[in-house]
Amino acid sequence: MPIKTTILSVIISLGCQLAVLADESVHLNLEVDGISRLALIYAPASAHTNPAPVVFVFHGHGGNARQAQRQFHLEREWPEAIVVYPQGLPTPGQLTDPEGRRNGWQATADAFEGRDLKFFDALLARLRKDYRVADQRIYATGHSNGGGFTYLLWLERGATLRAVAPSAAVAKYAPRLSPKPVLMIAGQKDSLVKFSWQERMLKEVQRVNGCSTNSETWGQDGVMYPSPLGTPVIAIIHPGGHTFLKIAPGLIAKFFKEY
Repeated sequence: MPIKTTILSVIISLGCQLAVLADESVHLNLEVDGISRLALIYAPASAHTNPAPVVFVFHGHGGNARQAQRQFHLEREWPEAIVVYPQGLPTPGQLTDPEGRRNGWQATADAFEGRDLKFFDALLARLRKDYRVADQRIYATGHSNGGGFTYLLWLERGATLRAVAPSAAVAKYAPRLSPKPVLMIAGQKDSLVKFSWQERMLKEVQRVNGCSTNSETWGQDGVMYPSPLGTPVIAIIHPGGHTFLKIAPGLIAKFFKEY
């Protein structure tokens, strides 16, 4: 019997209360430093009574929550999970949009007074209040700038996350990461986040995770580098550019279910 899924539109803003609409969407109002924030949440009805895994999905620079939902649609790939699509705020991009006219995520812990890390904390706290969250099964994924923020969460909220899956992204602070299962997606023709950068990131993460230099196949599309720490690195290398793979949602869901 299919699990019934409730769609929740979550808006975080100053001084408002919870409102439940007839169509089962929910507007959640919560103060995050007085700044209005938006996220879309998909939750199975069973999450009110049974512990459910949680997946945070972060869009790329210039994107939004609805776009991320259309691209990742992880609620279809893993209907037992609570899937959260937060939306960024206008942010100067590191590679594009220097004026900061389009939505994005902070790149370092101290940028913008940690506004997006606080947003993550506020969303997770509310989820724990409204649902039964499986605290050992909280995950993060994202593409491009969203993948970069996934790395930042790994660095700053690593104790909270069980595994991560960044796509088309790198991070300068890789040596400071703690071992954690990771699935990395990279395009060989990526001209924005250059493939050579992502190759270096892959090698650095393998070192952090204590991975073997030997590899083995993972499914039909991936290569896994095992780790005696139980923190393998799985690489999905494709011949395309700075795009989000159509097969990526299924691979990400498969990976998170394994961990």
